[in-house]
Amino acid sequence: MTIIVTGAAGFIGSNLVRALNARGETDIVAVDNLTRGDKFRNLADCQIAHYLDKHDFIEEIAAGRFDGEVRAVLHQGACSDTMEHDGKYMMDNNYQYTLSLFEWCQSEGAQFLYASSAATYGNGNNGFYEDPECEAPLNVYGYSKLLFDQVLRRRLEGERLTAQVAGFRYFNVYGPREWHKGRMASVAFHHFNQFRETGTVKLFGEYGGYAAGAHTRDFVSVEDVVKVNLWFLDNPEVCGIYNVGSGRAQPFNDVAVAVVNACRAHQGLGTLSLAEIASQGMLEYTEFPEALKGKYQCFTEADLTLLREAGYEEPFYSVEEGVKRYVDALLGA
Repeated sequence: MTIIVTGAAGFIGSNLVRALNARGETDIVAVDNLTRGDKFRNLADCQIAHYLDKHDFIEEIAAGRFDGEVRAVLHQGACSDTMEHDGKYMMDNNYQYTLSLFEWCQSEGAQFLYASSAATYGNGNNGFYEDPECEAPLNVYGYSKLLFDQVLRRRLEGERLTAQVAGFRYFNVYGPREWHKGRMASVAFHHFNQFRETGTVKLFGEYGGYAAGAHTRDFVSVEDVVKVNLWFLDNPEVCGIYNVGSGRAQPFNDVAVAVVNACRAHQGLGTLSLAEIASQGMLEYTEFPEALKGKYQCFTEADLTLLREAGYEEPFYSVEEGVKRYVDALLGA
């Protein structure tokens, strides 16, 4: 039966399509919005059965085109720009779209795996556990994700599900096929390009009680994100909302060091420490931007308790491991 991947030409979506192909799955309907046409590059090396524009897909779903044909929907399609202030657009694109697909999957008995976000936790002062007491989004993006999570919770509490539904609160994802994301691409991607172009990477300076470059996030490789999605696809009895991060908070300085050293390794040069990289002018700290003050997560770290209790046992890459693999991929190694 068919697997539908929304946001299929995007970052996580295209990595999922590629991973499904590696399993021999090619009966895939890729759904996206290719108004930005160069995103096709993320699907050019993939095998799919059909492509649909998002709006055409919604119309075909409503018309019954896919009734009885779909095994699962891997819903990655969303506006992920945390600086987007158009709440009407965000709620329609992230909340209403997700709700409609969820209801259709329930009527069809199809698995529904969807992208939530760690932005639901806001500044994280109450922790990063999948519990309402921890949730306080700082922007409409985070709220749009939280609102559907709340819908799912009510359904779970009422035991009113006819098929698997699992939401993944992605933390700071990095890895191949994110080139199109612009300012929303990972810091690892930006550092790679900065270092290749200028020999220097840039990080925010001191803010919120954190020293320059010491703001700390849970950075998770897209390779691990894909593994989690496929595990749930293989375990359709597991439902709920789950954090998807490495479970290991690391400072932005670690990302800078990992990128610089991975690039240097390709040049036949040795490994340097953070202090050595900074002293040699390869790391620059910039003033923390006014626009982000009060809206910035200075610390994130996924609590993986529920994910592990659900049965997912695979280890996650550290920044040092994952970023090296990413740089190797970017350099075609």
